[in-house]
Amino acid sequence: MLDWMYRLIFPSETPDVTQSLVVLLLAISIGFFVGRIKVKGITLGVSAVMFVGLGLGHYGYRINADILEFVRNFGLILFVYGIGIQVGPSFFSSFKKEGIRFNILAVATVLFGGFITFLLFKFSTISIENAVGLMSGSVTNTPGLGAAKETLTEIQKQFPSKSFSDPTIAYAITYPLGVFGIIITIILAKTLLKINLGKESFTCATTITTNDTALIIHQKCRVTNEAFFGKSIYQVLKEVNIQDIIISRLKNSGSQVVYAPSLDTKIHNKDVLMVVGSPAAVSQFIEAVGKVSSDLFIESEQDIVTKNLFVTKSAATHKTLAELDLYNKFDLKVTRVFRSGMELLAQPTLELFYGDKIRIVGNKEAIVEAEKIIGNSEKKLLEPDFLSLFGGLIIGMIIGSIPFFIPSLPVPIKLGFAAGPLLTALFISRYGGVGVIHSYINNGAVYFMKDLGICLFFAAVGVHAGEGFYDNFIHYNGWLWIYYGCFITFIPLIAMVLIGRLVLKLNFYQLVGLMSGTYTDPAALAFSTKYLDSDIPTQAYATVYPLVTIFRIFVAQLLILLLV
Repeated sequence: MLDWMYRLIFPSETPDVTQSLVVLLLAISIGFFVGRIKVKGITLGVSAVMFVGLGLGHYGYRINADILEFVRNFGLILFVYGIGIQVGPSFFSSFKKEGIRFNILAVATVLFGGFITFLLFKFSTISIENAVGLMSGSVTNTPGLGAAKETLTEIQKQFPSKSFSDPTIAYAITYPLGVFGIIITIILAKTLLKINLGKESFTCATTITTNDTALIIHQKCRVTNEAFFGKSIYQVLKEVNIQDIIISRLKNSGSQVVYAPSLDTKIHNKDVLMVVGSPAAVSQFIEAVGKVSSDLFIESEQDIVTKNLFVTKSAATHKTLAELDLYNKFDLKVTRVFRSGMELLAQPTLELFYGDKIRIVGNKEAIVEAEKIIGNSEKKLLEPDFLSLFGGLIIGMIIGSIPFFIPSLPVPIKLGFAAGPLLTALFISRYGGVGVIHSYINNGAVYFMKDLGICLFFAAVGVHAGEGFYDNFIHYNGWLWIYYGCFITFIPLIAMVLIGRLVLKLNFYQLVGLMSGTYTDPAALAFSTKYLDSDIPTQAYATVYPLVTIFRIFVAQLLILLLV
């Protein structure tokens, strides 16, 4: 009577579509539960899905082969595309600051790990596909594993007689080593290098406040320097040689009327200005023009108000602020633009993207008129734009499928399902979109897409690898593989710490973020932010994650193509 229930829930060697979906959902749901269990403040997070999948596969659960391949690839595509959309803008802007140094150190660490993997292959009996699996697991890099499996599939299509081991086994064996290896290194580095966290935190906060051009502040300035009396704001900015400043409000001395000035507006003795810009530029301007003011009337919302508007109409999308010309049309001044977690100064040349939030200063009636051009439809932003999402994925798959023929390689090299969508997402997010495809996806949707993608991938590879996991662990001596994995995990990591700290003199908070980002390990990042009680590591993590992911994909592919 309950045979249908038995077939649905219990293991089967020949599962149908429904049974396969049940196994996937079991792996994901149980995996999420296990991933939330804390052991001394450390959780496995979403990676627990893979280990639950291994257990299910070991005890006889299977997924239909066609479904498994689709779910694995689709999950990987969603995951890397979500990463690219999320960190794209901050990734490119980081190169204006310390991003170059951070990425050079991170990429060098990746290449060093690839070289150690090559040495292990050369001087041991381990096959190259298993060596790449060890490398991907030892640094917890899922896209690298996906690229390796995809490359092996391409080679097998060209040479049907060849057979390869599944690198997922080696990946699963060494994955915990990658997670806990970074955590152990962070703790030991803090102790052995005698890090004073209070001093490091103060130094890093001071440096960020002084040098971070992405940080925008506002400050009131009382005009007291008689050299600027009677001169226009344009002349003042030119003489003090500061361009990255916006005067959003002005109150004349002896008056309580506040208005948004133009560049032609002249300033006089004891006028009060609201100055918007980077901390360094604002400080420099106030020091040259006058002094910090405590005037309260200039912040009044009686004459003019400040309001945030969302860019949701095509009339404003991909237009510069100069082209919109809101000041001449409506007597409104744009002071800031918020985009993907970044705060940008509203320069005339700044191009607006769909989903940007702009801060406008002016009278209420004018702002209402500006809304008709800007859009300001929060409801529209909450609605999923599947044209942009799946259109971007299609472009990524097309780019990832382009073959690059290189002499002496057995098959053409491709960006694949991992690097293709990632690069596409990075550039779409950097330039705001391509045609009708835009880069805006609200944060909740991005996190959902990333987590769904990685869960599907982990569940598929886990269940598949679990089928022969125990036998392979015994056959290949899994403890020996863990020993090999220690070389890939610890040697590049220790070199990175020593070079980063002793040679490049990096702040420890930033260095910890670089370690987690270079090993693409969110579990280590979560531990470090709690361990150090700071979000500074997250900034360094996001700075190197995209480029590191791309290089890990290429290193995995090249090792297989050159040595298979």
